[in-house]
Amino acid sequence: MEADLKIFSGRAHPELARNICAYLDVEIGEAEVFEFSNENVFVRYCENIRARDVFLVQPFSSPVNTSVMELLIMIDAAKRASAGRITAVVPYMAYGRSDKKDQPRVPITARLLANFIETAGADRFLTMDLHAGQIQGFFNMPVDELTAMSVLSAHFRDKGLEDLTVIATDVGDAKRARHMADRLNVPLALVEKRRLGNLEQVEAVNIIGEVDGRTALIVDDEIDTAGTLTATAEIVRENGAGDVYAAATHAILSDQAVPRIARSPIKELVVTDTIPLPPEKALPRISVLSVAPLLGEAIRRIHTGQSVGSLFNEY
Repeated sequence: MEADLKIFSGRAHPELARNICAYLDVEIGEAEVFEFSNENVFVRYCENIRARDVFLVQPFSSPVNTSVMELLIMIDAAKRASAGRITAVVPYMAYGRSDKKDQPRVPITARLLANFIETAGADRFLTMDLHAGQIQGFFNMPVDELTAMSVLSAHFRDKGLEDLTVIATDVGDAKRARHMADRLNVPLALVEKRRLGNLEQVEAVNIIGEVDGRTALIVDDEIDTAGTLTATAEIVRENGAGDVYAAATHAILSDQAVPRIARSPIKELVVTDTIPLPPEKALPRISVLSVAPLLGEAIRRIHTGQSVGSLFNEY
């Protein structure tokens, strides 16, 4: 397997790519990826990839647009180097919130990104916890969407928290929270929220379910400015919850997210390493779990033609 399998990393998250390779016991591929002084991205593969099964690991993390362009150029370079199959491994796909026209005269940028990746020459797309499931349908190629709920739920199961209730941050995320609640065999509650225009501000207005005297676990797919997260934490505390925990797959933590979390009643925030967490954002209450084994196992199964779907039962 190792002779035909090639894994390369862009500059977005080389540590995750190395950890995936360590899980698979393969060497990470050698490639040059850098920017010229005029900000043009350059890519060159430093080894033969003709007819190889190539996996390119590149989450769309900050700087987002550079990470996107870098992946597209890596795909194009691999295609022109006669790679046998090219799989774009994008643990975090940015622009996921732009998945429909919810205002007049706005784009559907997630669809545009899917078109870019396809046009560049990718044959397959591997990702984790898309913001909206319908984004899979934007691709005219096989898409494998993994979930980190198994990794996150195992962490909280091991903690043995008593009287736990899982909290969905809004109606749209209720299905994801339900999966977490089912894994932990605990009840679910839902917070209604109102987003204030395009200002990245939210207002929690009501809670459906019982949280009084319970330990709360807030579940979301991503934490951006942490406005939704902290507003949810405050409303469940106001309704009588005890300790408040939170879990999310993608820790973007932009703008004022870190100070908001520091001021919030959240006891522990558990995230994964789909996106690198810089030292200045690593609060003591933030725990980071690795999804490298999950991604590595998915890559192994894609490479060997085994079922990826069965991972949902095994992990």
